[in-house]
Amino acid sequence: MSYLRHAPRAAAATLACVALAALTGCGDDGKETAAPPAAATTAPATDAPAGEPTATAAAASDVDPCTLLVKKEAEKLAGTALEDGVRVQESCTYTGPVTGPTAQVEIYVGDGAKKFLDIDRDNLGHKFETLAGIGDEAYLEDGVAFVNKSGVWVAIRLTRLEDWAKFVKPMEEAVRTVAGRL
Repeated sequence: MSYLRHAPRAAAATLACVALAALTGCGDDGKETAAPPAAATTAPATDAPAGEPTATAAAASDVDPCTLLVKKEAEKLAGTALEDGVRVQESCTYTGPVTGPTAQVEIYVGDGAKKFLDIDRDNLGHKFETLAGIGDEAYLEDGVAFVNKSGVWVAIRLTRLEDWAKFVKPMEEAVRTVAGRL
């Protein structure tokens, strides 16, 4: 019955997923859609003319999230076999086989990853551990890690129905790998 004490967190995570999907423009038809123009992304204020993409926005949109953490590395993180990654806009998802176990690794790049962190921290009050020496800044919470390097944010979310403590070290390794590729 320990899963009941995690029900509020699961509900909050679901809410965060819905918000993230809305922010990244994911449709529910399962088809990949074209990425929005870089000018539509939110980026820090710069001297660029209004409507012009900034270097940070352009850099994030140029990153293929499935290359930041390849299948073999996602499987190491999840501790199980996974299907090939599916890229939709600025995200990549590796799912466990239908025969189980329940497993999923998601990688989000860009403004959606930063918004994911902001929602978890500011709106949901999640507690974070700072991961020193990774990227410009990196944070870890149960099931999710965030890293920022050169203004590009990445979120890695792991779904497993096991004790999170088992996955802390593999998640830290995954974050280091991703930061090294940014």
